[in-house]
Amino acid sequence: MSKPVFGLVLGGVLGVFDGLSALVSAPETAPGIVGIVLGSTFKGLLAGVLIGWFSKKVDNLALGILFGLVVGAVLAGVIVWMQVAAGEPAYVWEIVLPGSLVGVIVGFATQKYEGRGPRRQPA
Repeated sequence: MSKPVFGLVLGGVLGVFDGLSALVSAPETAPGIVGIVLGSTFKGLLAGVLIGWFSKKVDNLALGILFGLVVGAVLAGVIVWMQVAAGEPAYVWEIVLPGSLVGVIVGFATQKYEGRGPRRQPA
């Protein structure tokens, strides 16, 4: 599995937990939890593939974590901006902190992930 695919899978899984964290940080959002989880999963998938691509190109743990943090925060910031534009209450920290954490974890994991090299045919 390549680093972008690994990032995609890990980002998607962590995105589910990112969305579910809304039940703890903002319990009043419970009626819309399905949409929140779906949106966070998509955000995690997108962040994961971007961070995985970066990790494939740049072999540096600190830069991978920093890139993950920035990607996670920017994507979460877009969600906050969309809430404000729609006239809804903005849950800035409740969205940006878990989104950034997903980016940091995926950035770390994709930098550490070695993956499998090309399979060799037995002689």
